[in-house]
Amino acid sequence: MISLFATRNYRLLFSASAISNLGDGVSALAFPWLATLITRDPMLIALVAFATRLPWLLFSIPAGVWTDRVDRRQLMVKAGMLRFLLTAGVISVILSAPEFPVQNGTPYILALCALAFLLGSAEVVRDNAAQTVLPAVVAKHQLEQANGQIWSIEQIMGSFVGPPLAGFLIAYAVPAPFLLDAVTFAGAAALVWCMRLSPTSAKVAPRRSWMVEAGDGIHWLWGHSEILQLAIMLGCMNAMGIMALTILPLFGQELLGLNAAQYGLLITAEAAGGVAGGLICPAIAARLGVRRSLMLALPLMMVGWGMIGLVPNVWMVAPALFVGMFAGLMWNVVTVSYRQRRIPDDLLGRVNSLYRFFGWGMLPLGALLGGWIVSAAEPELGREMALRLPYLIAACGMGIIWVYALLKLRL
Repeated sequence: MISLFATRNYRLLFSASAISNLGDGVSALAFPWLATLITRDPMLIALVAFATRLPWLLFSIPAGVWTDRVDRRQLMVKAGMLRFLLTAGVISVILSAPEFPVQNGTPYILALCALAFLLGSAEVVRDNAAQTVLPAVVAKHQLEQANGQIWSIEQIMGSFVGPPLAGFLIAYAVPAPFLLDAVTFAGAAALVWCMRLSPTSAKVAPRRSWMVEAGDGIHWLWGHSEILQLAIMLGCMNAMGIMALTILPLFGQELLGLNAAQYGLLITAEAAGGVAGGLICPAIAARLGVRRSLMLALPLMMVGWGMIGLVPNVWMVAPALFVGMFAGLMWNVVTVSYRQRRIPDDLLGRVNSLYRFFGWGMLPLGALLGGWIVSAAEPELGREMALRLPYLIAACGMGIIWVYALLKLRL
């Protein structure tokens, strides 16, 4: 840890990640909670989550080409400032609402969806550049340690500090969490602007056609089937996860009886699992190796979703969220470090973006699926069982992915 933080660029990148993810954590609670203040329709609430995640499906590949063409540091700065401006737009929408809950809130939901889509687009660019720039900041043998530290601080700020803070802020005043969001995005951009990278890490690649450059990444990924398998598995896992998490605000309000502040505290259990995972999982990966670490993470995720669906009690949901996020961090620390070590630097942006196209592109579809499942099941099963159903389906889906990995994944 000392050797990493002795590097100025790493300190700045780490600090920017911490501040930016505080904003992400605040918005992770504030956006869906704001949607529930506008409407109780699961499909409209899912539409906001869909709009937030749709850019991962649409723009992951172009963002990768762009990342390999330009200065990655400057790209992160510009994306951060755009998020600052867009968050100011969300505040404007809130201030234009006559009261909460909103009567005939569909126009406000649509405006929220548009801003969420643009914020998600900026996030795609910023996150791809941030993950791509790390190998230029630390040595290759330090990647697991650096990724573990960054994932840990992201979980601390994004899930441990951000959501409960958002719960208290939105209970105080609906615009308050979004005002904090705007400040964090601007602050993170300023820290990245202060980084000084070597010319080779900020080089501009010779310009060719967009399709040719994207094709280079596709060709490399197709020739490395184990990374392609990980990407497709991640897509299925993320679809299951976002399907369940999209419904969690309604689940928390209606089945657990939580208000905004209490819901934010519940999410800290998930954050604690992420913090523990980020700190402990590099050592677990070093001891078990890549494949065995992943074979441990998958059944833990299955157990976490199953616990929530079977026992909708806050004292079971909290440890289930802890277990699921711990396992998710184990998966992330291992697979991100594996990719960063294997992918050539001049292709890192494009291959990472393709990986995220498969891995994160399923997020908007999973979000819509969660809302559709609840809406479709409610007439037959009742509201309570309909809200529990996405978690049971997610557990079954994770079990299928685990079996596939046992049989097919070779690392």
